[in-house]
Amino acid sequence: MNNLIFIVSILFFLGSVLLLFKIFGKAGLYVFTVFATILSNIQVCKCVDLFGVSSTAGNVLYAASFLVTDILSERYGKKAAGKAVKYGLVVTILWVLGTQITLLFEPNSNDYVNDSLNVVFGLVPRVALASFIGYACSQSLDVFLYHFIWNKTGNNGKKLWIRNNLSTLTSQAVDTLVFTTLAFWGTYPTDVFISILLTTYLFKAVVALLDTPFMYLARAIKPIDETRDQAKSADKA
Repeated sequence: MNNLIFIVSILFFLGSVLLLFKIFGKAGLYVFTVFATILSNIQVCKCVDLFGVSSTAGNVLYAASFLVTDILSERYGKKAAGKAVKYGLVVTILWVLGTQITLLFEPNSNDYVNDSLNVVFGLVPRVALASFIGYACSQSLDVFLYHFIWNKTGNNGKKLWIRNNLSTLTSQAVDTLVFTTLAFWGTYPTDVFISILLTTYLFKAVVALLDTPFMYLARAIKPIDETRDQAKSADKA
């Protein structure tokens, strides 16, 4: 079931990016960034087996956030993509502070979730710090590389796959090394840690390669709200 869920989740999360983009335009992509930042920091605490190897459950959702910055880079430019990175970093800080404040409350006799919250939210500071550093480094690198390659290839749809894949695969490698080391070194046995490190990048790379068709679809999408605004402007003119 894990393998099937992995495949379905790729289609679900990447498809969700396009759906939000179609309905809400640029704002929809920022919404997905916030959503992915919060949920992936929870998912990554869960260790699972995928195709016979150990990995974490948050790989697909986190990798999908790179599709967001690439679409923003492609459609709206470097400044818009950088704004998504800033949103992700701010949400991470608020997420850490919010979870730790929740743990400070003393549960009453009717409570039955506090122990579970202590387990999950107790991991948040270390995981979130690792996520914050990894996210800041990798997403900034992704935006930089995307536009560096853009300057070399031009606004060429046929070469979209080059800037999309090279920027994402490189930045994903940096993110995996930084995040996995800071979050899980010493938490798992060495052999499990190495397995998580390698498979995390492998599965993120798979998502990065599979998101290429979604990038081409995003290039062709006309967001509903932007189309409506253009129609209103035309009517006023």
